Amino acid sequence: MLRTNQAFSSYFEELYHKQKVGEEIIVKSFSQDENILIQDQPLSKVMLIKEGIAKCYFTEENGKEYIVEFLGNGEILGEVELIKNINCLCGVKAVSEVTVYETNISYFKSLIKNDLTLNHLLLDSFAERIINTSSRASYQQLYTVEHTLTQLLNMQSKQGIQISKEDMAAYLGITVRSLNRILKDLK
Repeated sequence: MLRTNQAFSSYFEELYHKQKVGEEIIVKSFSQDENILIQDQPLSKVMLIKEGIAKCYFTEENGKEYIVEFLGNGEILGEVELIKNINCLCGVKAVSEVTVYETNISYFKSLIKNDLTLNHLLLDSFAERIINTSSRASYQQLYTVEHTLTQLLNMQSKQGIQISKEDMAAYLGITVRSLNRILKDLK
């Protein structure tokens, strides 16, 4: 439900502190509900979440959102788009206050070319995403929406954040009306 990557977080923190002041990596903040990446727009920076929670989502042609995942500390943003040289595949928006490490594309490309540690972290991150995607797909087939909603509500409580009904419905792949019915039945 909430993806994090402590190894990637530690790696970026070390890079940030090793550099000369503000040279290649900066710390940037986003307010709750602020767009971090916009679907179909060109990528301008690669980022890694330092603190906070963001949602990664697709907006379909019919205007409906589907939340792929909630992202937390250590999750990288923009690396797939950079590697494939494409526009942003999905939108990323702050669910809470979010702080990121931000670096320019040319610096990140040079790290990919020269830093074996980064390459291992990227491979591990890609493998983890494949595992999470297949696990979530099977989970959605095997468990009820009510069960997944209960887990989502528990995560919300544990993280001390407020997830809107629209976002809950988008994560569960249901309408807000259906969500309201389920919430009523859970009480």
